[in-house]
Amino acid sequence: MQQQKRFLALDVFRGMTICFMIIVNTSPDGSHTYAPLLHAQWHGFTPTDLVFPSFLFAVGNAMSFVMPKWENASTASVLAKIFKRTLLIFILGYLMYWFPFVRMDKATGVYAFYPFEKTRVFGVLQRIALAYCFASLMLYFLKFRATIIITAAILLLYWPVLYFFGDAADPFSLLGNAVLKLDLRMIGPDHLYHGEGVPFDPEGFLSTFPAIGNVVAGYWVGRFLQQKGGTYEALTKLMLAGFALLVLAHFWNYSFPINKKIWTSSFVLQTVGIDCLIIAAIVYIADIQQKTSWTPFFQVFGKNPLFIYLLSEVLVILWNVFRLPSGTTVFKWLYDNIFIHLATPYFGALVQAVLYMLLCWSVGYWMDKKKIYVRV
Repeated sequence: MQQQKRFLALDVFRGMTICFMIIVNTSPDGSHTYAPLLHAQWHGFTPTDLVFPSFLFAVGNAMSFVMPKWENASTASVLAKIFKRTLLIFILGYLMYWFPFVRMDKATGVYAFYPFEKTRVFGVLQRIALAYCFASLMLYFLKFRATIIITAAILLLYWPVLYFFGDAADPFSLLGNAVLKLDLRMIGPDHLYHGEGVPFDPEGFLSTFPAIGNVVAGYWVGRFLQQKGGTYEALTKLMLAGFALLVLAHFWNYSFPINKKIWTSSFVLQTVGIDCLIIAAIVYIADIQQKTSWTPFFQVFGKNPLFIYLLSEVLVILWNVFRLPSGTTVFKWLYDNIFIHLATPYFGALVQAVLYMLLCWSVGYWMDKKKIYVRV
Protein backbone atom coordinates (compact mmCIF):
# COMPACT_ATOMS: atom_id res chain seq x y z
CA MET A 1 0.00 0.00 0.00
CA GLN A 2 2.85 2.40 0.84
CA GLN A 3 4.50 1.74 -2.54
CA GLN A 4 1.16 2.15 -4.32
CA LYS A 5 0.63 5.57 -2.77
CA ARG A 6 4.12 6.67 -3.65
CA PHE A 7 3.37 5.66 -7.22
CA LEU A 8 0.25 7.80 -6.89
CA ALA A 9 2.37 10.75 -5.79
CA LEU A 10 4.70 10.19 -8.76
CA ASP A 11 1.82 10.00 -11.24
CA VAL A 12 0.26 13.15 -9.79
CA PHE A 13 3.55 15.06 -9.82
CA ARG A 14 4.27 13.99 -13.39
CA GLY A 15 0.68 14.72 -14.41
CA MET A 16 0.80 18.22 -12.94
CA THR A 17 3.99 18.83 -14.90
CA ILE A 18 2.47 17.71 -18.22
CA CYS A 19 -0.74 19.65 -17.54
CA PHE A 20 1.13 22.90 -16.94
CA MET A 21 3.54 22.19 -19.81
CA ILE A 22 0.67 21.99 -22.30
CA ILE A 23 -0.86 25.23 -21.03
CA VAL A 24 2.37 27.25 -21.26
CA ASN A 25 3.31 25.76 -24.63
CA THR A 26 0.02 26.50 -26.38
CA SER A 27 -0.86 30.11 -25.76
CA PRO A 28 -2.31 31.41 -29.06
CA ASP A 29 -0.80 34.90 -28.63
CA GLY A 30 2.55 35.36 -26.92
CA SER A 31 2.07 39.11 -26.69
CA HIS A 32 -1.10 38.59 -24.64
CA THR A 33 0.05 35.88 -22.24
CA TYR A 34 0.18 36.38 -18.48
CA ALA A 35 3.77 36.88 -17.32
CA PRO A 36 3.92 33.76 -15.07
CA LEU A 37 3.08 31.66 -18.15
CA LEU A 38 6.15 32.93 -20.03
CA HIS A 39 9.77 31.90 -19.64
CA ALA A 40 12.15 34.46 -18.19
CA GLN A 41 13.63 36.42 -21.10
CA TRP A 42 17.16 35.55 -19.98
CA HIS A 43 18.36 35.67 -16.36
CA GLY A 44 15.63 35.19 -13.77
CA PHE A 45 12.91 32.70 -12.98
CA THR A 46 9.17 32.28 -13.59
CA PRO A 47 6.77 29.41 -12.76
CA THR A 48 7.00 28.34 -16.40
CA ASP A 49 10.74 27.78 -16.03
CA LEU A 50 9.97 25.05 -13.48
CA VAL A 51 8.06 22.83 -15.91
CA PHE A 52 10.86 21.21 -17.92
CA PRO A 53 13.23 20.52 -15.00
CA SER A 54 10.27 19.04 -13.11
CA PHE A 55 9.77 16.56 -15.92
CA LEU A 56 13.43 15.56 -15.67
CA PHE A 57 12.97 15.25 -11.90
CA ALA A 58 9.99 12.94 -12.50
CA VAL A 59 12.08 10.84 -14.90
CA GLY A 60 14.64 10.30 -12.13
CA ASN A 61 11.89 9.56 -9.63
CA ALA A 62 10.50 6.84 -11.91
CA MET A 63 14.00 5.39 -12.38
CA SER A 64 14.21 4.74 -8.64
CA PHE A 65 11.37 2.24 -8.99
CA VAL A 66 12.69 0.63 -12.18
CA MET A 67 16.41 0.24 -11.51
CA PRO A 68 16.11 -2.31 -8.66
CA LYS A 69 14.60 -4.67 -11.23
CA TRP A 70 17.86 -4.48 -13.20
CA GLU A 71 19.91 -6.05 -10.42
CA ASN A 72 19.14 -9.57 -11.57
CA ALA A 73 19.42 -8.80 -15.27
CA SER A 74 22.56 -9.13 -17.37
CA THR A 75 24.63 -6.04 -18.14
CA ALA A 76 23.99 -6.51 -21.86
CA SER A 77 20.22 -6.50 -21.43
CA VAL A 78 20.31 -3.43 -19.16
CA LEU A 79 22.49 -1.49 -21.58
CA ALA A 80 20.21 -2.51 -24.44
CA LYS A 81 17.23 -1.10 -22.54
CA ILE A 82 19.00 2.15 -21.70
CA PHE A 83 20.29 2.79 -25.22
CA LYS A 84 17.04 1.72 -26.88
CA ARG A 85 15.02 4.07 -24.71
CA THR A 86 17.51 6.89 -25.26
CA LEU A 87 17.47 6.45 -29.03
CA LEU A 88 13.68 6.22 -29.28
CA ILE A 89 13.04 9.33 -27.18
CA PHE A 90 15.73 11.29 -29.04
CA ILE A 91 14.35 10.32 -32.46
CA LEU A 92 10.77 11.11 -31.40
CA GLY A 93 11.89 14.58 -30.30
CA TYR A 94 13.83 15.13 -33.51
CA LEU A 95 10.96 14.02 -35.75
CA MET A 96 8.51 16.14 -33.75
CA TYR A 97 10.46 19.31 -34.59
CA TRP A 98 10.75 18.28 -38.25
CA PHE A 99 7.04 17.38 -38.48
CA PRO A 100 5.05 17.81 -40.74
CA PHE A 101 8.18 17.70 -42.94
CA VAL A 102 6.89 20.48 -45.20
CA ARG A 103 6.86 24.26 -44.89
CA MET A 104 4.97 26.92 -46.84
CA ASP A 105 6.93 29.33 -49.00
CA LYS A 106 5.59 32.73 -47.91
CA ALA A 107 6.25 34.23 -51.34
CA THR A 108 4.41 31.60 -53.38
CA GLY A 109 2.09 30.05 -50.77
CA VAL A 110 3.21 26.59 -51.90
CA TYR A 111 4.21 23.83 -49.48
CA ALA A 112 7.57 22.17 -50.08
CA PHE A 113 9.64 19.51 -48.34
CA TYR A 114 11.60 20.98 -45.43
CA PRO A 115 15.26 20.04 -45.96
CA PHE A 116 17.24 18.09 -43.38
CA GLU A 117 19.90 20.82 -43.45
CA LYS A 118 17.45 23.18 -41.69
CA THR A 119 16.13 20.83 -39.02
CA ARG A 120 16.62 21.38 -35.29
CA VAL A 121 18.74 18.66 -33.69
CA PHE A 122 18.41 19.29 -29.94
CA GLY A 123 15.22 19.93 -28.00
CA VAL A 124 13.06 18.94 -25.04
CA LEU A 125 12.76 15.20 -25.65
CA GLN A 126 16.34 15.04 -26.87
CA ARG A 127 17.53 16.51 -23.56
CA ILE A 128 15.35 14.08 -21.63
CA ALA A 129 16.89 11.21 -23.62
CA LEU A 130 20.49 12.30 -23.06
CA ALA A 131 20.06 13.20 -19.39
CA TYR A 132 18.29 9.88 -18.78
CA CYS A 133 21.08 8.00 -20.55
CA PHE A 134 23.95 9.63 -18.62
CA ALA A 135 22.15 9.34 -15.28
CA SER A 136 21.17 5.70 -15.88
CA LEU A 137 24.71 4.68 -16.78
CA MET A 138 26.15 6.36 -13.68
CA LEU A 139 23.54 4.88 -11.37
CA TYR A 140 23.93 1.41 -12.86
CA PHE A 141 27.72 1.16 -12.91
CA LEU A 142 28.62 3.31 -9.89
CA LYS A 143 27.57 3.42 -6.30
CA PHE A 144 24.94 6.02 -5.52
CA ARG A 145 27.41 8.08 -3.49
CA ALA A 146 29.81 8.20 -6.45
CA THR A 147 26.97 9.34 -8.70
CA ILE A 148 26.15 12.17 -6.28
CA ILE A 149 29.81 13.26 -6.19
CA ILE A 150 30.10 13.23 -9.99
CA THR A 151 26.83 15.15 -10.36
CA ALA A 152 28.00 17.76 -7.85
CA ALA A 153 31.31 18.01 -9.73
CA ILE A 154 29.45 18.61 -13.01
CA LEU A 155 27.45 21.44 -11.44
CA LEU A 156 30.57 23.02 -9.94
CA LEU A 157 32.71 22.65 -13.10
CA TYR A 158 29.95 23.96 -15.35
CA TRP A 159 30.40 27.37 -13.71
CA PRO A 160 34.08 27.94 -14.72
CA VAL A 161 33.50 26.29 -18.10
CA LEU A 162 30.84 28.88 -18.97
CA TYR A 163 32.89 31.68 -17.42
CA PHE A 164 36.22 30.98 -19.13
CA PHE A 165 34.96 29.75 -22.49
CA GLY A 166 32.32 32.46 -22.91
CA ASP A 167 33.02 36.01 -24.05
CA ALA A 168 35.16 37.88 -21.56
CA ALA A 169 32.81 40.88 -21.56
CA ASP A 170 29.76 38.83 -20.56
CA PRO A 171 30.22 35.03 -20.54
CA PHE A 172 26.59 34.44 -19.55
CA SER A 173 25.00 36.52 -22.33
CA LEU A 174 22.81 35.24 -25.16
CA LEU A 175 25.44 35.66 -27.86
CA GLY A 176 28.54 35.18 -25.72
CA ASN A 177 27.86 31.96 -23.80
CA ALA A 178 29.88 28.77 -24.22
CA VAL A 179 26.71 26.69 -24.86
CA LEU A 180 26.09 28.54 -28.11
CA LYS A 181 29.75 28.46 -29.11
CA LEU A 182 29.93 24.66 -28.78
CA ASP A 183 26.63 24.10 -30.63
CA LEU A 184 27.80 26.29 -33.51
CA ARG A 185 30.98 24.25 -33.80
CA MET A 186 29.19 20.91 -33.50
CA ILE A 187 26.12 21.31 -35.71
CA GLY A 188 26.09 24.86 -37.10
CA PRO A 189 23.45 27.62 -36.91
CA ASP A 190 20.89 26.01 -39.23
CA HIS A 191 20.31 23.11 -36.82
CA LEU A 192 19.63 25.39 -33.85
CA TYR A 193 16.43 26.92 -32.46
CA HIS A 194 15.72 30.39 -33.89
CA GLY A 195 12.96 31.53 -31.53
CA GLU A 196 15.30 33.95 -29.71
CA GLY A 197 15.76 35.99 -32.89
CA VAL A 198 19.23 34.50 -33.38
CA PRO A 199 20.45 30.90 -33.71
CA PHE A 200 20.56 29.63 -30.12
CA ASP A 201 19.25 26.40 -28.62
CA PRO A 202 18.01 26.49 -25.01
CA GLU A 203 18.45 22.70 -25.03
CA GLY A 204 22.02 22.80 -26.29
CA PHE A 205 24.49 19.95 -25.84
CA LEU A 206 26.71 21.53 -23.19
CA SER A 207 23.80 22.69 -21.02
CA THR A 208 22.45 19.13 -20.99
CA PHE A 209 25.18 18.11 -18.53
CA PRO A 210 23.90 20.14 -15.55
CA ALA A 211 20.38 18.89 -16.40
CA ILE A 212 21.60 15.44 -15.34
CA GLY A 213 21.45 16.89 -11.82
CA ASN A 214 17.66 17.19 -12.04
CA VAL A 215 17.35 13.50 -12.98
CA VAL A 216 19.75 12.31 -10.26
CA ALA A 217 17.92 14.45 -7.67
CA GLY A 218 14.60 12.92 -8.71
CA TYR A 219 16.14 9.46 -8.33
CA TRP A 220 17.40 10.35 -4.85
CA VAL A 221 13.95 11.57 -3.76
CA GLY A 222 12.22 8.44 -5.10
CA ARG A 223 14.74 6.20 -3.39
CA PHE A 224 14.52 8.19 -0.15
CA LEU A 225 10.72 7.88 -0.04
CA GLN A 226 10.90 4.14 -0.71
CA GLN A 227 13.34 3.66 2.14
CA LYS A 228 11.83 6.04 4.69
CA GLY A 229 8.16 5.87 3.74
CA GLY A 230 5.59 8.66 3.83
CA THR A 231 6.28 9.67 7.43
CA TYR A 232 6.42 13.09 9.04
CA GLU A 233 10.14 12.61 9.68
CA ALA A 234 10.86 11.76 6.03
CA LEU A 235 8.82 14.67 4.70
CA THR A 236 10.46 17.07 7.16
CA LYS A 237 13.91 16.03 5.92
CA LEU A 238 12.75 16.35 2.31
CA MET A 239 11.36 19.83 2.91
CA LEU A 240 14.52 20.91 4.76
CA ALA A 241 16.61 19.66 1.83
CA GLY A 242 14.42 21.64 -0.57
CA PHE A 243 14.70 24.78 1.53
CA ALA A 244 18.49 24.41 1.82
CA LEU A 245 18.82 24.09 -1.97
CA LEU A 246 16.72 27.23 -2.46
CA VAL A 247 18.99 29.15 -0.08
CA LEU A 248 22.12 27.94 -1.92
CA ALA A 249 20.55 28.83 -5.28
CA HIS A 250 19.71 32.32 -4.02
CA PHE A 251 23.27 33.14 -3.00
CA TRP A 252 24.89 31.41 -5.98
CA ASN A 253 22.64 33.50 -8.23
CA TYR A 254 24.72 36.60 -7.40
CA SER A 255 27.76 35.19 -9.21
CA PHE A 256 26.22 32.49 -11.44
CA PRO A 257 22.77 33.80 -12.44
CA ILE A 258 19.71 31.57 -12.40
CA ASN A 259 19.07 31.02 -16.11
CA LYS A 260 16.91 28.30 -17.65
CA LYS A 261 18.12 28.79 -21.22
CA ILE A 262 21.74 27.96 -20.43
CA TRP A 263 20.62 25.74 -17.51
CA THR A 264 22.99 27.20 -14.96
CA SER A 265 23.89 25.22 -11.86
CA SER A 266 22.05 27.73 -9.66
CA PHE A 267 18.97 27.04 -11.81
CA VAL A 268 19.35 23.30 -11.08
CA LEU A 269 19.46 23.93 -7.33
CA GLN A 270 16.48 26.28 -7.55
CA THR A 271 14.28 23.84 -9.47
CA VAL A 272 15.29 20.75 -7.47
CA GLY A 273 14.57 22.63 -4.25
CA ILE A 274 11.08 23.60 -5.39
CA ASP A 275 10.37 20.08 -6.70
CA CYS A 276 11.35 18.59 -3.34
CA LEU A 277 8.82 20.85 -1.64
CA ILE A 278 6.09 20.06 -4.17
CA ILE A 279 6.46 16.30 -4.06
CA ALA A 280 6.62 16.42 -0.25
CA ALA A 281 3.33 18.32 -0.27
CA ILE A 282 1.75 15.75 -2.61
CA VAL A 283 2.86 12.83 -0.44
CA TYR A 284 1.58 14.65 2.66
CA ILE A 285 -1.87 15.32 1.18
CA ALA A 286 -2.34 12.04 -0.74
CA ASP A 287 -0.51 9.64 1.58
CA ILE A 288 -0.60 10.95 5.13
CA GLN A 289 -3.88 12.90 4.93
CA GLN A 290 -5.34 10.39 2.43
CA LYS A 291 -7.10 13.14 0.49
CA THR A 292 -7.09 11.77 -3.05
CA SER A 293 -10.32 13.04 -4.61
CA TRP A 294 -8.32 15.58 -6.68
CA THR A 295 -5.64 13.17 -7.90
CA PRO A 296 -7.43 11.24 -10.72
CA PHE A 297 -7.39 14.27 -13.01
CA PHE A 298 -3.59 14.52 -12.90
CA GLN A 299 -3.11 10.75 -12.93
CA VAL A 300 -4.54 10.70 -16.45
CA PHE A 301 -1.57 12.77 -17.62
CA GLY A 302 0.87 10.92 -15.38
CA LYS A 303 0.05 7.49 -16.78
CA ASN A 304 0.71 8.44 -20.42
CA PRO A 305 3.04 11.45 -20.14
CA LEU A 306 5.13 10.95 -23.27
CA PHE A 307 2.20 10.17 -25.56
CA ILE A 308 0.08 13.08 -24.32
CA TYR A 309 2.99 15.49 -24.60
CA LEU A 310 3.67 14.38 -28.18
CA LEU A 311 -0.04 14.59 -28.99
CA SER A 312 -0.25 18.14 -27.64
CA GLU A 313 2.77 19.25 -29.68
CA VAL A 314 1.87 17.50 -32.94
CA LEU A 315 -1.75 18.66 -32.91
CA VAL A 316 -0.88 22.29 -32.27
CA ILE A 317 1.83 22.10 -34.97
CA LEU A 318 -0.81 20.97 -37.47
CA TRP A 319 -3.19 23.73 -36.38
CA ASN A 320 -0.44 26.31 -36.78
CA VAL A 321 1.13 25.04 -40.02
CA PHE A 322 -1.92 24.43 -42.19
CA ARG A 323 -3.97 27.51 -42.92
CA LEU A 324 -7.55 28.44 -43.76
CA PRO A 325 -8.35 30.00 -47.16
CA SER A 326 -7.97 33.41 -45.52
CA GLY A 327 -4.34 32.58 -44.73
CA THR A 328 -4.88 32.43 -40.96
CA THR A 329 -3.88 29.34 -39.00
CA VAL A 330 -6.65 27.37 -37.31
CA PHE A 331 -5.25 28.04 -33.84
CA LYS A 332 -5.00 31.79 -34.46
CA TRP A 333 -8.45 31.91 -36.06
CA LEU A 334 -10.02 30.38 -32.95
CA TYR A 335 -8.34 33.00 -30.80
CA ASP A 336 -9.15 35.96 -33.03
CA ASN A 337 -12.79 35.03 -33.54
CA ILE A 338 -13.77 33.47 -30.21
CA PHE A 339 -11.40 33.63 -27.28
CA ILE A 340 -10.04 37.15 -27.68
CA HIS A 341 -13.54 38.44 -26.87
CA LEU A 342 -13.62 36.79 -23.42
CA ALA A 343 -13.09 39.65 -20.94
CA THR A 344 -9.53 40.54 -22.02
CA PRO A 345 -7.13 39.22 -24.68
CA TYR A 346 -4.93 37.83 -21.85
CA PHE A 347 -7.78 35.92 -20.27
CA GLY A 348 -8.94 34.66 -23.67
CA ALA A 349 -5.47 33.30 -24.45
CA LEU A 350 -5.42 31.50 -21.10
CA VAL A 351 -8.89 30.00 -21.63
CA GLN A 352 -7.94 28.71 -25.08
CA ALA A 353 -4.75 27.12 -23.71
CA VAL A 354 -6.65 25.51 -20.82
CA LEU A 355 -9.36 24.13 -23.14
CA TYR A 356 -6.66 22.74 -25.40
CA MET A 357 -5.10 21.07 -22.37
CA LEU A 358 -8.49 19.57 -21.53
CA LEU A 359 -8.78 18.26 -25.10
CA CYS A 360 -5.49 16.42 -24.65
CA TRP A 361 -6.65 15.25 -21.22
CA SER A 362 -9.81 13.75 -22.74
CA VAL A 363 -7.67 11.62 -25.06
CA GLY A 364 -5.60 10.50 -22.09
CA TYR A 365 -8.78 9.74 -20.12
CA TRP A 366 -10.09 7.54 -22.94
CA MET A 367 -6.74 5.72 -23.12
CA ASP A 368 -6.75 5.16 -19.36
CA LYS A 369 -10.28 3.72 -19.49
CA LYS A 370 -9.18 1.38 -22.27
CA LYS A 371 -6.00 0.49 -20.31
CA ILE A 372 -3.82 1.78 -23.15
CA TYR A 373 -0.43 2.91 -21.85
CA VAL A 374 2.30 3.89 -24.28
CA ARG A 375 5.86 3.12 -23.15
CA VAL A 376 9.19 3.36 -24.96
